[in-house]
Amino acid sequence: MGKKTFEPGASRHRDPVELRSIFGENLRTLSAGYPSVAALCRELGINRTQFNRYLSGESFPRPDILHQICAFFGVDARILLEPVDTLGPTSFDLLTHPVLEGYFGTEPSDVPASIFPNGFYRFVRRSFIDDSRFAIGLVYVLRDGGYTFLRGYEPQQALRKQGLSTSNRNREFRGPVMRQEEGIIAIVAHRNSMSCSFNFLTPETSFQSNIWEGYATRTVREKVTGRRATRMVYEHLGNDRETIMKTARMAGLVDLEDVPEFHARLLRLDQEFR
Repeated sequence: MGKKTFEPGASRHRDPVELRSIFGENLRTLSAGYPSVAALCRELGINRTQFNRYLSGESFPRPDILHQICAFFGVDARILLEPVDTLGPTSFDLLTHPVLEGYFGTEPSDVPASIFPNGFYRFVRRSFIDDSRFAIGLVYVLRDGGYTFLRGYEPQQALRKQGLSTSNRNREFRGPVMRQEEGIIAIVAHRNSMSCSFNFLTPETSFQSNIWEGYATRTVREKVTGRRATRMVYEHLGNDRETIMKTARMAGLVDLEDVPEFHARLLRLDQEFR
């Protein structure tokens, strides 16, 4: 029997029998990639007898079961009305995709401003490419569409030392910020880059409420020279324009004497990172 052809816009005039038939055919198409209906039903958590009734077009699922089926297959409720091969993929937040549901917490992208405020931050860490020097720079944290982002610029000296372009376009990095049990993480990359750095930060526990400490790692191969991981300190500068401008002017690779004393203490330079 040939595959049914569905006319666009005809859904307004379809009776329940036809709609059940469309849904059943779509469900059979979606299920075809699984070794058995029994195995699929176990993964879905749906009674096999009832699932067979959906497949045959005898009945519709309840709204909660329909949602469960749609989430599992990565489609939406249009499978009731249109052939599944005409539907585009459903858009998911990556970390809340059904495949990962429950593995990264309920709201990994929800980073309250009370935990990690918007605005400029001064960061300090040991240089990845020169153990005797330290990278100081500015990053800006912003929120858009319910998500938290970080953006900044790589020090010109660091790129120049690697023989890379020092244009603003090449220096800029950005990344998403996500909440963790003890702080936040940021996954940061340059434009069109296939490598990135991973930053973890947790609030410093003394009287300094605007300081975060943690570490940064790079996604590069292990080398004889250079570091792949090092401690890092963030300081929220708020609206302190003078400090923001001062940090912007000195951003780059500096000597230890140019690192703020409290930051140097948090970097624990006399202890190996582990």
